[in-house]
Amino acid sequence: QVQLVQSGGGLVQAGGSLRLSCVVSGSIPAFNTMGWYRQAPGKQRELVASITSGASTNYADSVKGRFTISRDNAKNTLFLQMNSLKVEDTAVYYCLVKPWIGRAEYWGQGTQVTVSS
Repeated sequence: QVQLVQSGGGLVQAGGSLRLSCVVSGSIPAFNTMGWYRQAPGKQRELVASITSGASTNYADSVKGRFTISRDNAKNTLFLQMNSLKVEDTAVYYCLVKPWIGRAEYWGQGTQVTVSS
């Protein structure tokens, strides 16, 4: 059974930094895409950043230059380094693993990130 356990959220002032982690346990195909999504109150869940098993990355325009996604395949861990945080980054952040083959998607439990002004 695949499980994703997130850590690293919290409260930070605008301009500060946070690092999110997502540890994946269980068996997942080697070819996959991992990503971070977020959902703010009253808004739809949106993609923040993604990274393939080949390390190709993709970022939402709103976080480019401020956030960095990375993965440690040996430790099955996904990271999101968030710098220069803004109030509008406040949301619940979720990690995702999606194998390239099949329809399965695996989600983390979500972690709150709150940026104060």
